[in-house]
Amino acid sequence: MKRCHWCTNDPEYIRYHDTEWGVPSTDARYLFEMLILEGFQAGLSWWSVLKKRDHFRDVFLDFDVNRVATLDDDYLEALTRDAGIIRHRGKIFAARNNAQAWLRLDDPVDLIWSLVDGRPQVHHIDRHDDVPVTSSESVALSRLLKKNGFAFVGPTISQAYLQAVGVLMQHTTDCFRHAQLQQA
Repeated sequence: MKRCHWCTNDPEYIRYHDTEWGVPSTDARYLFEMLILEGFQAGLSWWSVLKKRDHFRDVFLDFDVNRVATLDDDYLEALTRDAGIIRHRGKIFAARNNAQAWLRLDDPVDLIWSLVDGRPQVHHIDRHDDVPVTSSESVALSRLLKKNGFAFVGPTISQAYLQAVGVLMQHTTDCFRHAQLQQA
């Protein structure tokens, strides 16, 4: 079975690729989780986040945005010493900041999906080298989020986010998921 080039032979990575990546979601908790995790990925591989995802969920209270928004400095500082997550102080504190910013938005789900008029944008990319690292949608999302006080949401992070949550469906055409998601 042919998959996107970035998918390794690791069973967890295969499961993520085959069942989650690129599947359109309007679940606010999931969209918030993925925004935070994509921020943690910045400068790293997705695998470095995926293998720590369960612990991220534990320490960030299952990404309950209301609870993450109220985490205190002492708790966040302790996370900088937690080897179960990526110990980048800026990214850890940005998680709380982004939760607070998320709560200030009228409808974060609508804001994200408004970039594509509420419908997943299916791309037909033949070669993995042609998968864009940014797009007009990711630049627009990055600007909107930064304007609203978010951090770690540059255009490249925003592109990875939009791909992951299915706003931009960018499985390559030779990947079996491309046809499945295009039909859905």
